[in-house]
Amino acid sequence: MIMKPNPDILTIHTDLLFDPKQKSFVNNTSIEISSSTGLITKVYTRNHALPNQIPAPDIDLRHLCVLPGLVDAHTHIFLHPYTETPSLHQMRDESIIERTIRATNHCRSALLAGFTTYRDLGTEGAGEADLHVRNAINRGLTPGPRIYCVGEALASSAGYEIRHENSMPGGATVPRISDPCDGPIGVRAGVRRRLGAGADLIKFYADYRKRTLRFPTAAWPGCPEIQFPPSQQGLQGDRSPNLLLWQQDEMDAIVAEARASRAPVAAHASTPEAVIMASLAGVTTVEHGFLPMEGTKAIETLREQGTILVPTLAVLEAEGTKEQLASALAQVKVAFDCGVKLACGGDTGAFAHGDNARELQLFLEAGIPLEEVLVCATIRGWEACGGEWCGRKFGWVAEGVAADFVGLGADLRRDEGALRGVEFVMKDGRVWKKGGEAVSMV
Repeated sequence: MIMKPNPDILTIHTDLLFDPKQKSFVNNTSIEISSSTGLITKVYTRNHALPNQIPAPDIDLRHLCVLPGLVDAHTHIFLHPYTETPSLHQMRDESIIERTIRATNHCRSALLAGFTTYRDLGTEGAGEADLHVRNAINRGLTPGPRIYCVGEALASSAGYEIRHENSMPGGATVPRISDPCDGPIGVRAGVRRRLGAGADLIKFYADYRKRTLRFPTAAWPGCPEIQFPPSQQGLQGDRSPNLLLWQQDEMDAIVAEARASRAPVAAHASTPEAVIMASLAGVTTVEHGFLPMEGTKAIETLREQGTILVPTLAVLEAEGTKEQLASALAQVKVAFDCGVKLACGGDTGAFAHGDNARELQLFLEAGIPLEEVLVCATIRGWEACGGEWCGRKFGWVAEGVAADFVGLGADLRRDEGALRGVEFVMKDGRVWKKGGEAVSMV
């Protein structure tokens, strides 16, 4: 009896493939994929030559540098670059229809740039709309990365909100940008609200600039400036300092409640104090960590607790000063050398979706080896999204893992610019980009 080929199985053939588990590039690897499940069913090294022309449905990627699908571990699909429109006007003035249309465009741009997974850490004024964009993508209604999202982040009362001076009844109205809660009992209720709404993970603000209105900036045409305010340079300074929003018992309660429901936790933390407290609480990831941490035990605490640091260098490049970026690059290298786990996430949205690769390039500029950077952008991203709690494995090449692949037009080991030259994208066994061109987007 002649065995017919299984129509459910297709094979990708590669000559140069990055394997995050081995932290190395491997040769002559073929991967069998089930088109019905979108999972890898077999990985093997070829011991025979292939013909020049590979018959369909198999896919020949021997001319490309192939990576597992990339993960951006810190995004905001409902934001577009602040250089186009300041965040205040995006949150306050743009309609939810416009913001949603922009979000769908952002998701498409990210996917075609090779980012097959997004960890979206807040809609910034659009409520739980990211949950519904996620669902639309999962239902096949619109293209985009696999999304793990929070809806609204948690913050203490008045800790993270749009600051405005005209709060009299009938005055200016602004959208809510966080879910405020206080005390161990209150924060447990906050976690339950987020998870009940459908969030994949919990985010909370361990610190923020909550006293902005003490020395407010000129926020409208004709507003006089405050005389003799304390200094402020970029994201740092005494005029609007980052201050703790919670006590330790509140952070502990957030993490405990989330873990009871198998949900990972991300903590926004810029100051060393907030980094230490969030890490001791047991969060999965700490976001930013911009302020100098050496000599504060913050880096040591991150390492000891196994907390993943997502340093969001790209947004600091866009919003901070050159000196602040240089300091952050040096600090990320120190953290890496000390054994702190890192994941790539640029705070994408404050700069353009589709330009996500900039974070990887900044990791390289910090002095982190290429293979380690690719681990941070693949399997470490899976861990940041929750690891086994994700409901799907992605970020490496093995049987039972999602068939997510990116093909670059040049050898990344010789040209870091290859990260911008994405020729091929597959997510869950479906091809979205081939020959440098988008395939059908529906």
